[in-house]
Amino acid sequence: MNLPTAALSCYFLSMLTIMIPLINPSSMNFHFKTKTAIKTAFFISIVPLFFFINDNSQSTTVTWKWFNILATPLDITIQLDQYSIIFIPVALMVTWSIIEYSLWYMNNDFKIQLFFKYLLIFLLAMMLLVSAGNFLMLFVGWEGVGIMSYLLIGWYFTRSNAGAAALQAVLYNRIGDIGFLFSMFWLISSYNSIDLNFVFSMNNSTPLIIAFIIAAASKSAQFGLHPWLASAMEGPTPVSALLHSSTMVVAGVFLLIRIHPMIKDNQTALTTCLCLGAISTAFAATCALTQNDIKKIIAFSTSSQLGLMVVAIGLNMPHLAFFHICTHAFFKAMLFLCSGSIIHNLNDEQDIRKMGGLQKTLPITTTCVSIGSLALMGTPYLAGFFSKDAIIEAINTSNVNSWALTLTIIATSFTAVYSLRVIFFASMAHPRLNPIQLMTETDSFTNPIKRLAIGSIIAGLIINQIILPSTPLNLTMPLYLKITALAVSLLGFIIALDLANISWTKLPHHSFPKTLNTSFYPTIFHRLLPHYTLNFSLQTSSHLIDTLWLEKLGPKGLTELQLPPIMKNQEIHQGMIKVYLSIFTFTILVCLITLQLV
Repeated sequence: MNLPTAALSCYFLSMLTIMIPLINPSSMNFHFKTKTAIKTAFFISIVPLFFFINDNSQSTTVTWKWFNILATPLDITIQLDQYSIIFIPVALMVTWSIIEYSLWYMNNDFKIQLFFKYLLIFLLAMMLLVSAGNFLMLFVGWEGVGIMSYLLIGWYFTRSNAGAAALQAVLYNRIGDIGFLFSMFWLISSYNSIDLNFVFSMNNSTPLIIAFIIAAASKSAQFGLHPWLASAMEGPTPVSALLHSSTMVVAGVFLLIRIHPMIKDNQTALTTCLCLGAISTAFAATCALTQNDIKKIIAFSTSSQLGLMVVAIGLNMPHLAFFHICTHAFFKAMLFLCSGSIIHNLNDEQDIRKMGGLQKTLPITTTCVSIGSLALMGTPYLAGFFSKDAIIEAINTSNVNSWALTLTIIATSFTAVYSLRVIFFASMAHPRLNPIQLMTETDSFTNPIKRLAIGSIIAGLIINQIILPSTPLNLTMPLYLKITALAVSLLGFIIALDLANISWTKLPHHSFPKTLNTSFYPTIFHRLLPHYTLNFSLQTSSHLIDTLWLEKLGPKGLTELQLPPIMKNQEIHQGMIKVYLSIFTFTILVCLITLQLV
Protein backbone atom coordinates (compact mmCIF):
# COMPACT_ATOMS: atom_id res chain seq x y z
CA MET A 1 0.00 0.00 0.00
CA ASN A 2 1.38 3.45 -0.92
CA LEU A 3 1.21 6.61 1.21
CA PRO A 4 -1.73 8.38 -0.55
CA THR A 5 -4.03 5.36 -0.18
CA ALA A 6 -2.94 4.65 3.42
CA ALA A 7 -3.20 8.30 4.45
CA LEU A 8 -6.69 8.82 3.00
CA SER A 9 -7.99 5.46 4.27
CA CYS A 10 -6.69 6.04 7.80
CA TYR A 11 -7.89 9.67 7.83
CA PHE A 12 -11.48 8.75 6.92
CA LEU A 13 -11.40 5.74 9.24
CA SER A 14 -10.24 8.01 12.11
CA MET A 15 -13.02 10.52 11.39
CA LEU A 16 -15.59 7.71 11.23
CA THR A 17 -14.33 6.19 14.50
CA ILE A 18 -14.69 9.56 16.25
CA MET A 19 -18.20 10.05 14.81
CA ILE A 20 -19.54 6.64 15.93
CA PRO A 21 -20.26 7.68 19.57
CA LEU A 22 -22.27 10.66 18.24
CA ILE A 23 -24.90 8.22 16.91
CA ASN A 24 -26.27 7.89 20.44
CA PRO A 25 -25.04 10.90 22.49
CA SER A 26 -27.64 10.38 25.23
CA SER A 27 -26.20 6.97 26.15
CA MET A 28 -25.27 6.63 29.84
CA ASN A 29 -21.73 5.45 29.02
CA PHE A 30 -21.26 7.91 26.13
CA HIS A 31 -18.17 9.45 27.79
CA PHE A 32 -16.45 6.06 28.02
CA LYS A 33 -17.24 5.35 24.35
CA THR A 34 -15.77 8.77 23.48
CA LYS A 35 -12.48 7.95 25.19
CA THR A 36 -12.27 4.56 23.42
CA ALA A 37 -13.09 6.14 20.04
CA ILE A 38 -10.38 8.80 20.34
CA LYS A 39 -7.83 6.25 21.57
CA THR A 40 -8.63 3.99 18.58
CA ALA A 41 -8.47 6.95 16.17
CA PHE A 42 -5.02 7.83 17.53
CA PHE A 43 -3.62 4.37 16.81
CA ILE A 44 -5.20 4.41 13.33
CA SER A 45 -3.64 7.83 12.57
CA ILE A 46 -0.14 6.55 13.41
CA VAL A 47 -0.17 4.24 10.34
CA PRO A 48 0.10 7.03 7.69
CA LEU A 49 2.75 8.69 9.89
CA PHE A 50 4.94 5.58 9.59
CA PHE A 51 4.34 5.50 5.82
CA PHE A 52 5.26 9.19 5.63
CA ILE A 53 8.50 8.70 7.57
CA ASN A 54 9.40 5.81 5.26
CA ASP A 55 8.37 7.35 1.89
CA ASN A 56 8.73 11.09 2.64
CA SER A 57 6.07 11.93 0.05
CA GLN A 58 4.72 15.44 -0.51
CA SER A 59 0.92 15.55 -0.32
CA THR A 60 -2.34 13.80 -1.27
CA THR A 61 -5.51 15.64 -2.29
CA VAL A 62 -9.02 14.30 -2.81
CA THR A 63 -11.88 16.46 -4.12
CA TRP A 64 -15.64 15.97 -4.34
CA LYS A 65 -17.68 18.29 -6.53
CA TRP A 66 -20.29 20.09 -4.44
CA PHE A 67 -21.77 23.07 -6.30
CA ASN A 68 -20.80 26.19 -8.23
CA ILE A 69 -21.57 29.85 -7.60
CA LEU A 70 -21.45 31.27 -11.15
CA ALA A 71 -17.90 30.38 -12.27
CA THR A 72 -16.54 29.61 -8.79
CA PRO A 73 -16.48 25.91 -7.81
CA LEU A 74 -17.11 25.25 -4.11
CA ASP A 75 -15.79 21.72 -3.60
CA ILE A 76 -15.16 19.47 -0.61
CA THR A 77 -11.37 19.10 -0.71
CA ILE A 78 -9.20 17.15 1.73
CA GLN A 79 -5.41 17.61 1.56
CA LEU A 80 -3.11 15.34 3.54
CA ASP A 81 0.46 16.55 3.54
CA GLN A 82 3.42 16.68 5.92
CA TYR A 83 1.64 19.03 8.34
CA SER A 84 -1.71 17.26 8.64
CA ILE A 85 -0.20 13.74 8.79
CA ILE A 86 2.06 14.75 11.71
CA PHE A 87 -0.38 17.04 13.55
CA ILE A 88 -3.42 14.72 13.60
CA PRO A 89 -1.70 11.98 15.72
CA VAL A 90 -0.36 14.70 18.07
CA ALA A 91 -3.83 16.26 18.46
CA LEU A 92 -5.45 12.84 18.96
CA MET A 93 -2.93 11.76 21.59
CA VAL A 94 -3.29 15.00 23.53
CA THR A 95 -7.10 14.81 23.26
CA TRP A 96 -7.12 11.15 24.35
CA SER A 97 -5.18 12.10 27.51
CA ILE A 98 -7.44 15.08 28.21
CA ILE A 99 -10.63 13.04 27.66
CA GLU A 100 -9.38 10.34 30.05
CA TYR A 101 -8.53 13.05 32.60
CA SER A 102 -12.01 14.58 32.13
CA LEU A 103 -13.62 11.29 33.21
CA TRP A 104 -12.18 12.02 36.66
CA TYR A 105 -12.42 15.83 36.64
CA MET A 106 -16.04 16.08 35.38
CA ASN A 107 -17.24 12.95 37.19
CA ASN A 108 -19.84 14.77 39.30
CA ASP A 109 -21.14 17.01 36.49
CA PHE A 110 -24.78 16.32 35.65
CA LYS A 111 -24.26 17.06 31.94
CA ILE A 112 -21.07 15.05 31.41
CA GLN A 113 -22.47 13.47 28.21
CA LEU A 114 -23.07 16.91 26.69
CA PHE A 115 -19.58 18.04 27.73
CA PHE A 116 -17.97 15.06 25.98
CA LYS A 117 -20.14 15.61 22.91
CA TYR A 118 -18.85 19.20 22.67
CA LEU A 119 -15.24 17.99 23.00
CA LEU A 120 -15.81 15.37 20.28
CA ILE A 121 -17.34 17.87 17.83
CA PHE A 122 -14.50 20.26 18.58
CA LEU A 123 -11.93 17.58 17.73
CA LEU A 124 -13.69 16.81 14.43
CA ALA A 125 -13.65 20.52 13.52
CA MET A 126 -9.93 20.73 14.33
CA MET A 127 -9.13 17.67 12.20
CA LEU A 128 -11.12 19.18 9.33
CA LEU A 129 -9.23 22.47 9.70
CA VAL A 130 -5.76 20.90 9.48
CA SER A 131 -6.70 18.68 6.52
CA ALA A 132 -8.62 21.28 4.46
CA GLY A 133 -7.64 21.53 0.81
CA ASN A 134 -9.42 24.82 0.10
CA PHE A 135 -10.37 27.92 2.05
CA LEU A 136 -14.04 26.92 2.29
CA MET A 137 -13.26 23.69 4.18
CA LEU A 138 -10.69 25.54 6.27
CA PHE A 139 -13.36 28.12 7.16
CA VAL A 140 -15.84 25.40 8.18
CA GLY A 141 -13.24 23.95 10.59
CA TRP A 142 -12.26 27.48 11.68
CA GLU A 143 -15.85 28.38 12.64
CA GLY A 144 -16.40 24.92 14.16
CA VAL A 145 -13.59 25.34 16.69
CA GLY A 146 -14.80 28.90 17.34
CA ILE A 147 -18.38 27.99 18.24
CA MET A 148 -17.33 24.96 20.32
CA SER A 149 -14.90 27.22 22.15
CA TYR A 150 -17.80 29.54 23.02
CA LEU A 151 -19.92 26.65 24.33
CA LEU A 152 -17.10 25.13 26.38
CA ILE A 153 -15.71 28.35 27.91
CA GLY A 154 -19.22 29.23 29.04
CA TRP A 155 -19.83 25.73 30.46
CA TYR A 156 -20.39 27.09 34.00
CA PHE A 157 -22.94 29.52 32.60
CA THR A 158 -24.42 30.40 36.00
CA ARG A 159 -21.20 32.32 36.75
CA SER A 160 -21.30 35.76 35.15
CA ASN A 161 -17.52 35.68 34.54
CA ALA A 162 -17.82 32.49 32.46
CA GLY A 163 -20.56 33.96 30.25
CA ALA A 164 -18.59 37.20 29.80
CA ALA A 165 -15.40 35.24 28.95
CA ALA A 166 -17.24 33.12 26.34
CA LEU A 167 -18.76 36.22 24.75
CA GLN A 168 -15.39 37.96 24.81
CA ALA A 169 -13.78 35.01 22.99
CA VAL A 170 -16.47 35.13 20.30
CA LEU A 171 -16.25 38.91 19.81
CA TYR A 172 -12.45 38.89 19.48
CA ASN A 173 -12.64 35.96 17.06
CA ARG A 174 -15.26 37.78 14.97
CA ILE A 175 -12.59 40.37 14.13
CA GLY A 176 -10.47 37.56 12.67
CA ASP A 177 -13.47 36.07 10.86
CA ILE A 178 -14.00 39.42 9.10
CA GLY A 179 -10.39 39.21 7.85
CA PHE A 180 -10.86 35.59 6.73
CA LEU A 181 -14.15 36.32 4.93
CA PHE A 182 -12.67 39.43 3.28
CA SER A 183 -9.81 37.26 1.94
CA MET A 184 -12.18 34.54 0.70
CA PHE A 185 -14.46 37.01 -1.10
CA TRP A 186 -11.43 38.77 -2.59
CA LEU A 187 -10.15 35.44 -3.96
CA ILE A 188 -13.58 34.53 -5.38
CA SER A 189 -13.99 37.92 -7.06
CA SER A 190 -10.42 38.01 -8.42
CA TYR A 191 -9.59 34.37 -9.27
CA ASN A 192 -12.95 32.53 -9.20
CA SER A 193 -11.19 29.95 -7.04
CA ILE A 194 -10.55 29.23 -3.35
CA ASP A 195 -8.34 26.17 -3.92
CA LEU A 196 -5.10 26.44 -1.93
CA ASN A 197 -2.69 25.30 -4.63
CA PHE A 198 -4.28 27.51 -7.30
CA VAL A 199 -4.18 30.61 -5.07
CA PHE A 200 -0.51 29.94 -4.19
CA SER A 201 0.41 29.98 -7.88
CA MET A 202 -0.96 33.53 -8.34
CA ASN A 203 0.69 36.85 -7.49
CA ASN A 204 -1.22 37.85 -4.34
CA SER A 205 -1.59 41.43 -3.11
CA THR A 206 -0.45 42.67 0.30
CA PRO A 207 -3.94 43.66 1.63
CA LEU A 208 -5.13 40.09 1.01
CA ILE A 209 -2.24 38.63 3.02
CA ILE A 210 -2.65 41.23 5.81
CA ALA A 211 -6.33 40.18 6.11
CA PHE A 212 -5.19 36.57 6.61
CA ILE A 213 -2.65 37.74 9.23
CA ILE A 214 -5.44 39.60 11.11
CA ALA A 215 -7.52 36.39 11.03
CA ALA A 216 -4.59 34.42 12.45
CA ALA A 217 -3.82 37.11 15.06
CA SER A 218 -7.34 36.96 16.52
CA LYS A 219 -7.49 33.16 16.66
CA SER A 220 -3.96 32.82 18.06
CA ALA A 221 -4.37 35.70 20.56
CA GLN A 222 -1.62 37.98 19.27
CA PHE A 223 -1.04 41.42 20.80
CA GLY A 224 -4.08 43.65 20.41
CA LEU A 225 -6.45 40.69 20.21
CA HIS A 226 -5.03 38.76 23.16
CA PRO A 227 -7.23 39.44 26.25
CA TRP A 228 -9.76 36.70 25.47
CA LEU A 229 -7.20 33.90 25.98
CA ALA A 230 -6.59 34.65 29.68
CA SER A 231 -10.33 35.21 30.26
CA ALA A 232 -11.04 31.82 28.67
CA MET A 233 -9.60 30.17 31.80
CA GLU A 234 -13.13 30.52 33.26
CA GLY A 235 -13.98 27.24 31.50
CA PRO A 236 -13.29 23.80 33.09
CA THR A 237 -9.58 22.85 33.22
CA PRO A 238 -9.86 20.11 30.52
CA VAL A 239 -11.27 22.81 28.20
CA SER A 240 -8.30 25.07 28.98
CA ALA A 241 -5.96 22.14 28.30
CA LEU A 242 -7.51 21.17 24.97
CA LEU A 243 -8.81 24.36 23.39
CA HIS A 244 -6.43 26.92 24.77
CA SER A 245 -3.11 25.15 24.84
CA SER A 246 -2.67 22.60 22.14
CA THR A 247 -5.33 22.81 19.44
CA MET A 248 -7.70 25.72 18.84
CA VAL A 249 -5.33 28.61 19.54
CA VAL A 250 -2.73 27.16 17.16
CA ALA A 251 -5.34 27.31 14.35
CA GLY A 252 -4.23 30.88 13.57
CA VAL A 253 -0.57 29.88 13.34
CA PHE A 254 -1.58 26.83 11.30
CA LEU A 255 -3.38 29.14 8.84
CA LEU A 256 -0.16 31.16 8.41
CA ILE A 257 1.79 27.92 7.86
CA ARG A 258 -0.78 26.83 5.25
CA ILE A 259 -0.63 30.15 3.34
CA HIS A 260 3.16 30.44 3.67
CA PRO A 261 3.69 30.19 -0.13
CA MET A 262 1.73 33.47 -0.37
CA ILE A 263 3.77 35.15 2.39
CA LYS A 264 7.31 33.98 1.64
CA ASP A 265 8.11 36.61 -1.02
CA ASN A 266 6.13 39.48 0.52
CA GLN A 267 8.45 41.48 2.75
CA THR A 268 5.64 43.55 4.29
CA ALA A 269 3.79 40.43 5.43
CA LEU A 270 6.97 38.82 6.81
CA THR A 271 7.91 41.96 8.74
CA THR A 272 4.33 42.25 10.09
CA CYS A 273 4.46 38.64 11.33
CA LEU A 274 7.91 39.10 12.85
CA CYS A 275 7.08 42.31 14.75
CA LEU A 276 3.60 41.17 15.80
CA GLY A 277 5.00 37.87 17.10
CA ALA A 278 7.89 39.55 18.95
CA ILE A 279 5.61 42.10 20.66
CA SER A 280 3.11 39.36 21.56
CA THR A 281 5.67 36.99 23.01
CA ALA A 282 7.32 39.72 25.12
CA PHE A 283 4.06 41.29 26.34
CA ALA A 284 2.43 37.95 27.23
CA ALA A 285 5.58 36.83 29.08
CA THR A 286 5.52 40.10 31.08
CA CYS A 287 1.82 39.56 31.87
CA ALA A 288 2.60 36.04 33.12
CA LEU A 289 5.13 37.49 35.58
CA THR A 290 2.47 39.63 37.25
CA GLN A 291 -0.20 36.92 37.65
CA ASN A 292 -0.85 34.86 40.77
CA ASP A 293 -3.60 32.63 39.34
CA ILE A 294 -1.88 29.40 38.23
CA LYS A 295 -4.17 28.91 35.22
CA LYS A 296 -3.67 32.49 34.02
CA ILE A 297 0.11 32.16 34.26
CA ILE A 298 -0.07 29.09 32.00
CA ALA A 299 -2.57 30.87 29.70
CA PHE A 300 -0.24 33.85 29.20
CA SER A 301 2.65 31.45 28.60
CA THR A 302 0.54 29.94 25.79
CA SER A 303 0.08 33.40 24.27
CA SER A 304 3.84 33.97 24.59
CA GLN A 305 4.68 30.69 22.81
CA LEU A 306 2.18 31.50 20.05
CA GLY A 307 4.06 34.77 19.54
CA LEU A 308 7.27 32.76 19.16
CA MET A 309 5.57 30.61 16.48
CA VAL A 310 4.51 33.76 14.58
CA VAL A 311 8.12 34.99 14.81
CA ALA A 312 9.18 31.74 13.09
CA ILE A 313 6.65 32.46 10.30
CA GLY A 314 8.14 35.96 9.97
CA LEU A 315 11.60 34.37 9.61
CA ASN A 316 10.31 32.40 6.58
CA MET A 317 10.58 29.14 8.51
CA PRO A 318 7.10 27.64 8.81
CA HIS A 319 8.48 24.17 9.56
CA LEU A 320 9.98 25.52 12.82
CA ALA A 321 6.64 27.11 13.77
CA PHE A 322 4.91 23.78 13.11
CA PHE A 323 7.60 21.91 15.06
CA HIS A 324 6.96 24.19 18.05
CA ILE A 325 3.18 23.64 17.73
CA CYS A 326 3.69 19.88 18.03
CA THR A 327 6.12 19.94 20.98
CA HIS A 328 4.21 22.73 22.77
CA ALA A 329 0.99 20.67 22.67
CA PHE A 330 2.40 18.00 24.98
CA PHE A 331 3.88 20.03 27.80
CA LYS A 332 1.23 22.78 27.75
CA ALA A 333 -1.67 20.31 27.95
CA MET A 334 0.19 18.54 30.76
CA LEU A 335 0.72 21.79 32.69
CA PHE A 336 -3.00 22.55 32.50
CA LEU A 337 -3.95 19.05 33.66
CA CYS A 338 -1.49 19.32 36.57
CA SER A 339 -2.91 22.71 37.53
CA GLY A 340 -6.42 21.17 37.43
CA SER A 341 -5.25 18.39 39.76
CA ILE A 342 -3.77 20.93 42.20
CA ILE A 343 -6.86 23.16 42.09
CA HIS A 344 -9.17 20.17 42.61
CA ASN A 345 -7.17 18.90 45.60
CA LEU A 346 -6.97 22.38 47.18
CA ASN A 347 -10.77 22.89 47.06
CA ASP A 348 -10.71 25.20 44.03
CA GLU A 349 -7.80 27.36 45.19
CA GLN A 350 -5.94 28.86 42.20
CA ASP A 351 -3.65 31.41 43.88
CA ILE A 352 -0.06 30.09 43.81
CA ARG A 353 0.75 32.12 46.96
CA LYS A 354 -1.61 29.86 48.90
CA MET A 355 0.10 26.63 47.79
CA GLY A 356 3.57 25.29 48.64
CA GLY A 357 5.09 22.04 49.79
CA LEU A 358 2.96 19.96 47.42
CA GLN A 359 5.90 17.71 46.44
CA LYS A 360 5.08 15.61 49.52
CA THR A 361 1.32 15.37 49.08
CA LEU A 362 1.05 15.37 45.25
CA PRO A 363 4.40 13.93 44.09
CA ILE A 364 3.41 12.84 40.55
CA THR A 365 1.58 16.10 39.80
CA THR A 366 4.40 18.34 41.03
CA THR A 367 7.03 16.23 39.21
CA CYS A 368 5.08 16.67 35.98
CA VAL A 369 4.68 20.43 36.64
CA SER A 370 8.48 20.59 36.92
CA ILE A 371 8.98 18.55 33.71
CA GLY A 372 6.45 20.71 31.81
CA SER A 373 7.92 23.99 33.08
CA LEU A 374 11.48 22.88 32.25
CA ALA A 375 10.34 21.83 28.75
CA LEU A 376 8.61 25.22 28.37
CA MET A 377 11.75 27.16 29.25
CA GLY A 378 13.80 25.12 26.74
CA THR A 379 15.85 22.85 28.98
CA PRO A 380 18.23 20.84 26.77
CA TYR A 381 16.88 17.57 25.38
CA LEU A 382 13.33 18.01 26.59
CA ALA A 383 10.65 18.54 23.93
CA GLY A 384 10.59 22.35 24.02
CA PHE A 385 14.36 22.64 23.58
CA PHE A 386 14.49 21.27 20.02
CA SER A 387 11.87 23.63 18.60
CA LYS A 388 12.43 26.71 20.76
CA ASP A 389 16.21 26.66 20.44
CA ALA A 390 15.91 26.23 16.67
CA ILE A 391 13.72 29.35 16.41
CA ILE A 392 16.08 31.42 18.60
CA GLU A 393 19.07 30.25 16.54
CA ALA A 394 17.22 31.11 13.32
CA ILE A 395 16.42 34.63 14.52
CA ASN A 396 20.02 35.10 15.71
CA THR A 397 21.46 34.22 12.31
CA SER A 398 18.89 36.17 10.23
CA ASN A 399 19.03 39.77 9.05
CA VAL A 400 16.05 40.81 11.10
CA ASN A 401 14.74 43.80 13.00
CA SER A 402 16.95 44.20 16.11
CA TRP A 403 13.96 45.14 18.28
CA ALA A 404 12.19 41.93 17.31
CA LEU A 405 15.33 39.97 18.22
CA THR A 406 15.70 41.79 21.55
CA LEU A 407 12.03 41.31 22.51
CA THR A 408 12.18 37.60 21.67
CA ILE A 409 15.34 37.11 23.77
CA ILE A 410 13.77 39.02 26.70
CA ALA A 411 10.60 36.89 26.42
CA THR A 412 12.76 33.73 26.47
CA SER A 413 14.36 34.89 29.71
CA PHE A 414 10.96 35.79 31.23
CA THR A 415 9.71 32.30 30.37
CA ALA A 416 12.29 30.86 32.75
CA VAL A 417 11.25 33.37 35.44
CA TYR A 418 7.52 32.63 35.48
CA SER A 419 8.08 28.87 34.98
CA LEU A 420 10.34 28.69 38.02
CA ARG A 421 7.86 30.84 39.95
CA VAL A 422 5.13 28.24 39.36
CA ILE A 423 7.45 25.36 40.38
CA PHE A 424 8.71 27.21 43.48
CA PHE A 425 5.39 28.45 44.83
CA ALA A 426 3.45 25.26 44.10
CA SER A 427 5.98 22.56 45.00
CA MET A 428 8.81 23.83 47.17
CA ALA A 429 9.31 25.18 50.71
CA HIS A 430 6.58 24.72 53.32
CA PRO A 431 2.81 24.48 52.78
CA ARG A 432 0.66 27.60 52.92
CA LEU A 433 -2.63 25.80 52.65
CA ASN A 434 -5.38 24.56 54.93
CA PRO A 435 -3.85 21.65 56.93
CA ILE A 436 -7.10 19.67 57.15
CA GLN A 437 -7.48 19.26 53.35
CA LEU A 438 -7.41 15.67 52.10
CA MET A 439 -5.23 15.21 49.01
CA THR A 440 -5.03 12.11 46.86
CA GLU A 441 -3.52 11.01 43.56
CA THR A 442 -5.31 8.23 41.68
CA ASP A 443 -4.46 6.45 38.44
CA SER A 444 -7.61 7.88 36.83
CA PHE A 445 -5.95 11.27 36.43
CA THR A 446 -2.23 10.54 36.84
CA ASN A 447 -2.09 8.11 33.87
CA PRO A 448 -2.94 10.76 31.23
CA ILE A 449 -0.57 13.22 32.93
CA LYS A 450 2.26 10.65 32.88
CA ARG A 451 1.54 9.90 29.20
CA LEU A 452 1.88 13.59 28.34
CA ALA A 453 5.03 13.80 30.52
CA ILE A 454 6.65 11.07 28.40
CA GLY A 455 5.62 13.06 25.29
CA SER A 456 7.13 16.22 26.84
CA ILE A 457 10.45 14.39 27.20
CA ILE A 458 10.76 12.47 23.91
CA ALA A 459 8.40 14.19 21.41
CA GLY A 460 10.98 16.83 20.44
CA LEU A 461 13.63 14.26 19.62
CA ILE A 462 11.21 12.15 17.52
CA ILE A 463 9.60 15.02 15.57
CA ASN A 464 13.07 16.57 15.10
CA GLN A 465 14.03 13.54 12.99
CA ILE A 466 10.86 13.76 10.87
CA ILE A 467 10.22 17.42 10.17
CA LEU A 468 13.48 19.34 9.89
CA PRO A 469 15.17 19.46 6.46
CA SER A 470 18.04 17.03 6.15
CA THR A 471 20.38 19.80 4.92
CA PRO A 472 20.91 22.55 7.54
CA LEU A 473 20.55 26.14 6.39
CA ASN A 474 23.54 27.41 8.40
CA LEU A 475 26.54 25.17 8.64
CA THR A 476 28.43 27.31 11.15
CA MET A 477 27.45 29.63 13.96
CA PRO A 478 29.50 31.54 16.57
CA LEU A 479 29.41 29.96 20.02
CA TYR A 480 27.84 33.03 21.66
CA LEU A 481 24.90 32.89 19.19
CA LYS A 482 24.56 29.14 19.61
CA ILE A 483 24.15 29.34 23.37
CA THR A 484 22.10 32.59 23.49
CA ALA A 485 18.75 30.89 24.20
CA LEU A 486 20.28 28.63 26.84
CA ALA A 487 22.22 31.49 28.45
CA VAL A 488 19.26 33.86 28.79
CA SER A 489 17.05 31.04 30.10
CA LEU A 490 19.69 30.12 32.69
CA LEU A 491 20.08 33.77 33.66
CA GLY A 492 16.29 34.12 34.07
CA PHE A 493 16.23 30.90 36.12
CA ILE A 494 18.93 32.13 38.53
CA ILE A 495 17.32 35.57 38.94
CA ALA A 496 13.88 33.98 39.44
CA LEU A 497 15.22 31.64 42.12
CA ASP A 498 16.62 34.61 44.01
CA LEU A 499 13.40 36.63 43.60
CA ALA A 500 11.26 33.65 44.64
CA ASN A 501 13.29 33.21 47.85
CA ILE A 502 12.87 36.91 48.64
CA SER A 503 9.15 37.09 47.80
CA TRP A 504 8.33 33.85 49.68
CA THR A 505 8.83 35.59 53.02
CA LYS A 506 6.95 38.79 52.10
CA LEU A 507 3.28 39.50 52.49
CA PRO A 508 1.34 38.72 49.27
CA HIS A 509 0.54 42.33 48.34
CA HIS A 510 4.26 43.23 48.40
CA SER A 511 5.28 40.42 46.01
CA PHE A 512 5.45 42.73 43.01
CA PRO A 513 5.89 46.48 42.64
CA LYS A 514 2.61 48.27 42.06
CA THR A 515 4.02 50.02 39.00
CA LEU A 516 4.26 46.70 37.11
CA ASN A 517 0.63 46.58 36.01
CA THR A 518 0.03 44.82 32.71
CA SER A 519 -3.76 44.90 32.91
CA PHE A 520 -3.82 48.32 31.23
CA TYR A 521 -4.89 46.85 27.89
CA PRO A 522 -8.20 45.27 29.03
CA THR A 523 -8.80 48.34 31.23
CA ILE A 524 -8.43 50.69 28.26
CA PHE A 525 -10.34 48.62 25.71
CA HIS A 526 -12.97 47.01 27.94
CA ARG A 527 -13.60 49.88 30.37
CA LEU A 528 -12.25 53.31 29.43
CA LEU A 529 -12.87 53.20 25.68
CA PRO A 530 -16.51 51.98 25.93
CA HIS A 531 -17.08 54.43 28.82
CA TYR A 532 -15.85 57.46 26.88
CA THR A 533 -17.48 56.35 23.62
CA LEU A 534 -20.87 55.72 25.23
CA ASN A 535 -20.62 58.86 27.35
CA PHE A 536 -19.77 60.95 24.29
CA SER A 537 -22.65 59.35 22.38
CA LEU A 538 -25.03 60.01 25.28
CA GLN A 539 -24.01 63.65 25.57
CA THR A 540 -24.16 64.16 21.81
CA SER A 541 -27.61 62.59 21.51
CA SER A 542 -28.97 64.39 24.59
CA HIS A 543 -27.66 67.72 23.32
CA LEU A 544 -29.12 67.10 19.90
CA ILE A 545 -32.50 66.05 21.32
CA ASP A 546 -32.71 68.56 24.18
CA THR A 547 -31.06 71.60 22.66
CA LEU A 548 -32.03 71.25 19.02
CA TRP A 549 -35.29 69.32 18.83
CA LEU A 550 -36.90 70.21 22.18
CA GLU A 551 -35.61 73.80 22.39
CA LYS A 552 -34.70 75.28 18.99
CA LEU A 553 -37.24 73.43 16.85
CA GLY A 554 -39.62 71.99 19.45
CA PRO A 555 -41.93 73.64 22.00
CA LYS A 556 -39.46 76.35 23.04
CA GLY A 557 -38.64 77.20 19.46
CA LEU A 558 -42.34 77.50 18.56
CA THR A 559 -42.90 79.65 21.64
CA GLU A 560 -40.14 82.06 20.65
CA LEU A 561 -41.50 82.20 17.11
CA GLN A 562 -45.17 82.82 18.07
CA LEU A 563 -44.81 85.12 21.07
CA PRO A 564 -43.70 88.38 19.28
CA PRO A 565 -46.73 88.55 16.89
CA ILE A 566 -49.08 87.55 19.73
CA MET A 567 -47.73 90.35 21.93
CA LYS A 568 -48.16 92.87 19.10
CA ASN A 569 -51.71 91.67 18.58
CA GLN A 570 -52.42 92.15 22.27
CA GLU A 571 -51.14 95.74 22.12
CA ILE A 572 -53.67 96.53 19.36
CA HIS A 573 -56.62 95.33 21.48
CA GLN A 574 -55.93 97.42 24.57
CA GLY A 575 -58.87 99.94 23.88
CA MET A 576 -56.65 103.03 23.35
CA ILE A 577 -58.16 105.73 21.02
CA LYS A 578 -54.83 106.73 19.49
CA VAL A 579 -54.24 103.17 18.30
CA TYR A 580 -57.67 103.03 16.63
CA LEU A 581 -57.16 106.51 15.01
CA SER A 582 -53.73 105.48 13.77
CA ILE A 583 -55.14 102.27 12.20
CA PHE A 584 -58.05 104.27 10.70
CA THR A 585 -55.67 106.86 9.20
CA PHE A 586 -53.34 104.14 7.89
CA THR A 587 -56.16 102.19 6.16
CA ILE A 588 -57.60 105.41 4.60
CA LEU A 589 -54.17 106.24 3.17
CA VAL A 590 -53.73 102.71 1.79
CA CYS A 591 -57.15 102.88 0.12
CA LEU A 592 -56.45 106.30 -1.46
CA ILE A 593 -53.07 105.17 -2.80
CA THR A 594 -54.65 102.02 -4.22
CA LEU A 595 -57.39 104.06 -5.99
CA GLN A 596 -54.79 106.43 -7.46
CA LEU A 597 -52.78 103.52 -8.83
CA VAL A 598 -55.85 101.91 -10.42
